[in-house]
Amino acid sequence: MVALTRASGLRGYPSLMRAMGFDPVPLLARYHIAESSLDGDDVMVPLHEVAHLLEASAEASGCGDFGLRLSRYQSIDLLGPLSIAALNAPTVGDGLMYVMRHLFVYSPGLVATLNEHTPILKNTIEVSFELRLPAHVVTRQTIDHCLANAHNFIRLGAGDKYDLRAVSIPHGPVGRRSAYERFFGVRVLTESATATLHISRATFAAEVKGANGLLRQIAEDYIFRNFGEAGDSISDRVRRVLRQTLGESTSDKSTVASLLVLHPRTLQRRLASEGTSFEIIKEAVRKDLALHYLRDTKLTIGRVSMMLGFPVQSSLSRACREWFGQTPSDIRSGDHPKLRQSDSVAGG
Repeated sequence: MVALTRASGLRGYPSLMRAMGFDPVPLLARYHIAESSLDGDDVMVPLHEVAHLLEASAEASGCGDFGLRLSRYQSIDLLGPLSIAALNAPTVGDGLMYVMRHLFVYSPGLVATLNEHTPILKNTIEVSFELRLPAHVVTRQTIDHCLANAHNFIRLGAGDKYDLRAVSIPHGPVGRRSAYERFFGVRVLTESATATLHISRATFAAEVKGANGLLRQIAEDYIFRNFGEAGDSISDRVRRVLRQTLGESTSDKSTVASLLVLHPRTLQRRLASEGTSFEIIKEAVRKDLALHYLRDTKLTIGRVSMMLGFPVQSSLSRACREWFGQTPSDIRSGDHPKLRQSDSVAGG
C-alpha cells in the first residue's frame, strides 16, 4: 500500500521557491501535486512523491538545506487538529506523546518514537523519526524537514523551557554543517542510525503556557471520532462517524469517506476487504441506536425517527417491525417479548 501524507505539509513551498527565484509549478506538476491542494487540510498525496519533490527542489535551487528552509515558511497548523491538542496539553511531554500516538492522522508513513534511556547524552530523551518508504527513495530533505518542524513545534510549546542538546541525522549534511548548527543551535551528529532530537528531560515536564483544557478535549474528541486509534479498522471508524452524524446530510457514503480522508471507492473496497459494506454498517448503527433511543431516552418517536435519518415516522415503524417484530411504541412501553441479545449489533 502506498504511504500517504497530507498535502498541507508542503504549505509554504511555493513561497519559498518563488523567494529563491524559481517557479514551483513545474516541479509540483512533475510529482502530481496541485498547488491548490496545499491549502486544504484533507488532501492526501503519496509520501514518496513529496520526498522526490523536496530532493528535486534542493537540486534545482542548489540549496542543500532546503528541508530546513521550508520549515521557516510553515507553522504548527499544518498538523490540523493535532496541533490544537498538542498546544493545549498540560505539559510539553503530554502534548508530544499525544501527537506521536496519532501521527498516522497526518501521515501513516511517518512514525515517531521516544527513548527515555539514551547512552548518547545524559539526562536527555530521544525523539526519533522514521519514514516508511522503499529503500530506493532518497529522503534526506524530508528527514531534515521533519526534524526542523519538530524542533520548531516543541520550542513553540515549551517556550523558554526548551532545551535541545543535540540533533542526529542519518546522513551527512547535504549543505554546510554550519547551516544545520545555526538552525538548531546545537551540534549535529551525522551518520546516525536515526533522525533524532536529543532534548533535556526538564523540557518534557514544562507546562504549556496558555493551555486550554476545553480546546484540547474538543480536538481529541474530533480526532477520536474521525480517526480513532492507529489500530482501528475502517469499519470501526465508519461506525464511529455514523453514530455522530445519523440524521444529518453528512451521513451519506461520500461525505463519510471525505471525513475519513478516503475516496468513496477506496472506502468501499476497504470495507469489502473486512467483509462488510457501508450500507450494512449504517443499518446496524441505526438498529442499535433505535433500541437505545426508544429504551433509554424520553425523546418523542418522531424525534427518534429524525435522529436516525428516516424521512417520515412510518419508515421507523416499518424498520422496527423488520428488525424486532415490534412497533416503536411497543419497544418503548416494554410490552413485547424480551429482545434477543443479537438485536443490538452495532456496538459502541
